[in-house]
Amino acid sequence: MILYWNDKFIDEKKAVVSVYDHGFLYGIGLFETFRTYGGQPFLLERHAERLTGGCRELGIAYEPQIPAISGIVSELLRANGLDDAYFRWTVSAGEGILGLPNGDYENPTVILYVKPLPPRPTELDQAGKPLQRLALRRNSPEGAVRLKSFHYMNSILGKRELGCYPWASSRAAEGLFLDADGHIAEGIVSNLFFARDGVVYTPSLETGILPGITRGFVMELAKQAGYRLKEGLYTWEELTEADEIWMTNSIQEIVPVTTLFDIDGKSVAIGGGQAGPVTADLLRIYREHAAGCEGFSPNKDERSVDR
Repeated sequence: MILYWNDKFIDEKKAVVSVYDHGFLYGIGLFETFRTYGGQPFLLERHAERLTGGCRELGIAYEPQIPAISGIVSELLRANGLDDAYFRWTVSAGEGILGLPNGDYENPTVILYVKPLPPRPTELDQAGKPLQRLALRRNSPEGAVRLKSFHYMNSILGKRELGCYPWASSRAAEGLFLDADGHIAEGIVSNLFFARDGVVYTPSLETGILPGITRGFVMELAKQAGYRLKEGLYTWEELTEADEIWMTNSIQEIVPVTTLFDIDGKSVAIGGGQAGPVTADLLRIYREHAAGCEGFSPNKDERSVDR
């Protein structure tokens, strides 16, 4: 594959990072994942906003220009013969001394990776997938709010634990973290929603979850569609009593959850094993916006829910 690396389009095998890059040495770096629809990156401005804010917090001198990034995305699609694709936009701190930094990073390493989109079976929209509760807890964020950073050990360990549950791993389940206080938090690579009696619920940022771009967008869609939305602290027991559950991320969009597995393998069917009406409604609306690659800009009060 051809990727973008520090102002160049090169073969992935020729892209290298210095052994003194502080992303490699200390995990000082950030990334965003997004996809295209009809060749256009979806919600790119929001991803850029989150990335820029994170770079500012870590002292990385990087402020992307949306037209330039859009052009890079188009060139990568063309160079790799893809109509649409999965993108990972990575900013690593760049080279520094062997030791903790004293100042800011003026020369970061910027990479845009690209790969074909994973297949999405049509039956997933109705049949959904299982959600496996994990024993490992979601760690606390390093700062006030979790950044989408290189610090991924907690998620990697969660993924390894998920593989220990044969009833879940054989069905491509997602793993669910609880926070340190036992509240439901988020999936290994997803944010979580559930609905009961027509009300939409999602865990609060207080649980240490990532303020996901798709999470925020779906919250706005739910409000615009007339659903009552609540953020809060919820238990596993409350989740098992939900009428509907779904997960969100930028590549998989909205994925229904139709089975819950506890650590001992006990299962609970959700919605009779099929996606519910709220999930289906929000997925339909989401795809309508994605098809036109619209930014969907509600008022600032609604956007601030996820910031």
